[in-house]
Amino acid sequence: MLLAAIGDLVLDITIAPHGELRTNDDTPAAIRVGGGGQAANFCAWAASLGERSRLVTRVGDDDAGRRLEAELEAGGVEVHAVRAAEPTGAIAVLIGPGGERTMATQRGASVGLRRDDLRPEWFVGVDLIHVPAYSLFREPLATAARTAVEMVRLGRGRVSVDLSSVAGLVDYGPARMMSELARIKPDILFATAAEADAMPVAMDGLAPVTAVKLGAAGCIVCGRRIASPAADVVDPTGAGDAFAAAFCIAIVSGEGPQRAGEHAVRVAAAAVAKVGARPA
Repeated sequence: MLLAAIGDLVLDITIAPHGELRTNDDTPAAIRVGGGGQAANFCAWAASLGERSRLVTRVGDDDAGRRLEAELEAGGVEVHAVRAAEPTGAIAVLIGPGGERTMATQRGASVGLRRDDLRPEWFVGVDLIHVPAYSLFREPLATAARTAVEMVRLGRGRVSVDLSSVAGLVDYGPARMMSELARIKPDILFATAAEADAMPVAMDGLAPVTAVKLGAAGCIVCGRRIASPAADVVDPTGAGDAFAAAFCIAIVSGEGPQRAGEHAVRVAAAAVAKVGARPA
């Protein structure tokens, strides 16, 4: 099995304060610098679950980009990274006392990936390509993502889309995203409850298989609720990507949506018990 994703590979700076932040003063915190980006995280989790994975991305011609690429490859991900003059993107993630996250983003080089940057051989043999909505919100990356989908479809591969961000959806326009989904025709669509609520129609009308991620409450797959095992939430960053990777692997392996959801919530529960967006 070969799963691919197209989109962001960025630097995550995760900050978990030990107590309430003090304005204009110091607050002790656990700070972790590591790899992030929804597309990259999906591939990292797929590789950790024993499947081949391939990331198509764009990073800066800088130390951060080279380091992030090397880390992914060390974890078993095949990376096709276009080098750019712009810096590699970065995201600062502030973890609240209840595990809630506040994020400040600088997408950097990733959104500049162009259709002409893609090589057909990158998509040969791909069983499923995962497209975060972050890859659809801005051009030229959006055109590159559509082109990648077309190439995977030519090889009879499947397509999954994650709606990614409520703020991103609102800025992009939910009706416009409806048109985008009608164009791409994803086989699988992922969203959080808030992202699903931002869309003009119910999730089940947007793709043959839908999964709404509910955090500690589990998920709703094709209208049916699936409970999550209990987990100590340390950092939810990347848990949705772990869920998506596990779900897609199960579907491509021939499992039904409910079994895929049961597998995915178990993987996501393990993901929230550690700091950072990637497998340990």
